[in-house]
Amino acid sequence: MKKWNWREGQRPHRRQGAGHRHGWYRNNRQRSTQEDQRSGYYDSGPYHRSPQRRYEDQASSSSTPSSSSSAASSSNASSAAPELPGFYFDPEKNRYFRLLPGHNNCNPLTREQLQEKEREKQRNKMLVEDENPRKKAPRTGLNTSLLLQKRHLGLLPENSYCRLVHEVKVSAMRRHKLEIQSSDNSSPNTDNFRLIVGDSACERVFTVNDVSHGGCKYGIMNFSSSSRGSLSVEMCDNLYFTNRKVNSICWASVNYPDSHVLLCLVGAADTPGCVSLLPASLFSNSNPDQPGMLCSFKISSAWSCAWCLNPQFDKTFSTGLSRRVIVKDAETGRTQTYSTGSDVLAQQFAHRVPVLFNGCRSGEIFSIDLRQRVRRDHSSKTSRFHQESAITSVRVLQDENYLLAADMLGQIKLWDVRVTKPVQEYKGHYNEHAYLPIHVNEPEGLLLAVGQDCYTRLWSLKDGLLLRTIPSPHPAANDLIPSVVFSSKLGGCRGLPGLLMAVKHDLYYFPYNTDYQEEAVQQVDL
Repeated sequence: MKKWNWREGQRPHRRQGAGHRHGWYRNNRQRSTQEDQRSGYYDSGPYHRSPQRRYEDQASSSSTPSSSSSAASSSNASSAAPELPGFYFDPEKNRYFRLLPGHNNCNPLTREQLQEKEREKQRNKMLVEDENPRKKAPRTGLNTSLLLQKRHLGLLPENSYCRLVHEVKVSAMRRHKLEIQSSDNSSPNTDNFRLIVGDSACERVFTVNDVSHGGCKYGIMNFSSSSRGSLSVEMCDNLYFTNRKVNSICWASVNYPDSHVLLCLVGAADTPGCVSLLPASLFSNSNPDQPGMLCSFKISSAWSCAWCLNPQFDKTFSTGLSRRVIVKDAETGRTQTYSTGSDVLAQQFAHRVPVLFNGCRSGEIFSIDLRQRVRRDHSSKTSRFHQESAITSVRVLQDENYLLAADMLGQIKLWDVRVTKPVQEYKGHYNEHAYLPIHVNEPEGLLLAVGQDCYTRLWSLKDGLLLRTIPSPHPAANDLIPSVVFSSKLGGCRGLPGLLMAVKHDLYYFPYNTDYQEEAVQQVDL
């Protein structure tokens, strides 16, 4: 009998297994090669084709969904697809595609484009969700009927009931496009909105639009509202054009509340910068009142401006410049200059006391008391504190011991001025380098901010809860960041709370009234 050899005994099994493996590999390699030739790729690289055809194939493959954070994270969605540096895994095609850093005309499949497509996909998804009349409440188990029941049972104080009702109403707001009426209906607005700022009654909104040939135009829109919440808007007759950039706007009360508009204009070429005080009646031909005070102060590189409403300094305004602050009396021209260590990007006066709060590019926030005389070699700052990045907006609350500040890191903090410490933080805001304001509506207990990602976010002012995120109706872009106005009585004393949004050349209305369109149609029929 032949002696059994373990090598020979295992050889047929090994050959069979190896044959199966080689056959499986050969068949799949042939199959994958055919697929690669059809798709234009071979071994995770571009197959040799004409440049135009290869561009079309890569562009079509880049239109597939990717992850929200980065292209590499999309490969983690499938356990069978490990992450490979320099490649993007498409879960639908079950393939890897090569990525090139930055923007490349020969290979348009870049990480930035994949992230942009994913952001656009997320925005469209949120727009569809916003059209749903039954949205998720900001707080679990919170609705109008439950709040009313708790109020009748005495379980909810009056102020808490009003605040929570506003939170429920905010979550149910739906977008409606407004038609802007004007005396010249043959030429609709085709210029993109840059800024909109409402007056104290929110019956007028000052607008700044970019002009296609350079510069900007500005004017005033009048709003009127019915008791049912329908809103109409009319553009004033006179529009003013300038080749300079508008940095900052605020309403000024010279003769009566909100009688003027204060503008900071940045110089361009041979035209110096200035701060202009314009009567609001200047923008309407139908207004019989004569323009009041009309003056312009040559102040270069003005970043911000603010108007004082305190009776002791009721004709005073301030401008924030590079490393200094100028406080000027609009009637007498008397000027006081304060030196600072950084550019002043944001300003606001307190109402009860003549104190000016300033936010700097360095992240410093400080206040100046106008009643104090500044001595030589003495600091004019009465209180100071810091955030981590450049301050883009400051807002003083009705209780003037508290101040809101936003910076270019996307941080929004509520500060207690007495102890110079933050007592609340509002998370979710996105900003990297843009000059973006924040908006406060204390009667409704709401804080609003538009991020650099073009999302409008609303927080509860009391506890910092993010109540709602509203996507822009247009694709996100750095030059198409929406500008918003929120008011308790949008359109006048008969108006209802609502949000006004200007983006591109369109104007949108988010009312509390969910039956806004139906009631507007009924009023037209009557």
